[in-house]
Formats: sequence, C-alpha cells, structure tokens
Amino acid sequence: MGDEPHHLGHRQRLRARFLKGGDDAVADYELLELVLFRAIPRRDVKPLAKQLLKEFGTFSGVMTAPPHRLKEIDGIGDSVVAEFKIVNAAALKLAQGQIMDRPALSSWSALLDYCQASMAYNTTEQFRILFLDRKNILIADEIQQEGTVDHTPVYPREVVKRALELGASALILVHNHPSGDPTPSQADIDMTQQIIAAARPLKIDIHDHLIIGRGEHVSFRSTGLI
Repeated sequence: MGDEPHHLGHRQRLRARFLKGGDDAVADYELLELVLFRAIPRRDVKPLAKQLLKEFGTFSGVMTAPPHRLKEIDGIGDSVVAEFKIVNAAALKLAQGQIMDRPALSSWSALLDYCQASMAYNTTEQFRILFLDRKNILIADEIQQEGTVDHTPVYPREVVKRALELGASALILVHNHPSGDPTPSQADIDMTQQIIAAARPLKIDIHDHLIIGRGEHVSFRSTGLI
C-alpha cells in the first residue's frame, strides 16, 4: 500500500502527457501501459508492458498476438486479452473506414495500411478479396478462405461467383504469408492466373494481388506478375 500514491501519480502523469501530446508524446511501452491500466487497476504495469514488447516485438505484435500466447506471460489473464482485442478491433474498424466507399486506387496507401493491420500478424494464411464497382469504389471487403499455416485453398469459381453476387467489376486479391516473407510462391502465381482466366469472360478485372508480410508487401501488378 505504501507505494500506491506514487503508482497512481504515475498513471495520472502518463494519461495527462498522452492527452496533451497524443501517441507522439509516449513511447510504445507507455502506450501499452495505458491499455493495461484498464485491465489491471492496482499494480505497476510498466515491467509487464516492457516484457510484452520484448516477447512480441512491437505494439502491433502485442495487440494481435493469439490469446493463448499472451496468457503464457505471467500476469496476463482474460481481462487483459479482452482489452487488447478491443483495441485491435477498434484499430481495424478505423482503418477500414479510411478505404470503404472510396476510390481504391487513390486510397492505395490507406488500403495497404489496412491490409497490414488486419493480416500481417495472422498465424494462419488468409485470403481476402476487395470488391470494386465500375468507378473503382471499394464496395466490399471479405475473407474468402482461411487455411493452415502455409496453405489456403482458393477456388477461382467461388471468387468469380461472389463478385457477380456483389455486382463487382474489379477485384483486388490479398493474402498473407504467416512466415512474414511476402515473396510469391509458384502456387500463388498459378492461383492468380486461374482467377484471372475465370474472371476474364465475365469482364471482371483483377487489379492486383497483394501478398502481405510483416512490415512489407509484394504487389503482383508492380512486379509485373500480372
């Protein structure tokens, strides 16, 4: 109990600094402390914040870590996991709001940020499709398939069928590599060509295929693969 006033004072000072200067005014471990404050009301959480960053590398890595991995850290329980998942979900909603119902090609940077936020730290491979109308406005964002660590089965007919259901004129294909290395495999290239072939007779364009790694991506369009 003796250190409680100092502990509470630290929380108040950190909150005040954050409210005055935003995320630029606090280090990553301090931003993590601010999130932990809500779940752990009566303990110094600075050592825990630093341990989490050491274990998972970045603030994003902590927020997107699987619950079972988080709970391996002493002091992390359901309440902390819930706070992290709320923060992560809110961040994704904000990022998605920057790209939905907007011209995708002119919002490319925001689109890449969204793909990184939503997929880069997944531990399994995920294949999502961004559906665009005739004006290249993004009208839908859907996860089409989820697979094992290194394989997601993608069926070109299902992709085209869904595009027709939504009235989409163009698609941007996106999937992640859980390894973190976005280098396309031959299977990635073959699958992309199969989707292009299935979509062409129906006049559905494939604008790009993005492979998302950790902090980097590969664009099939930019590298001449399509």
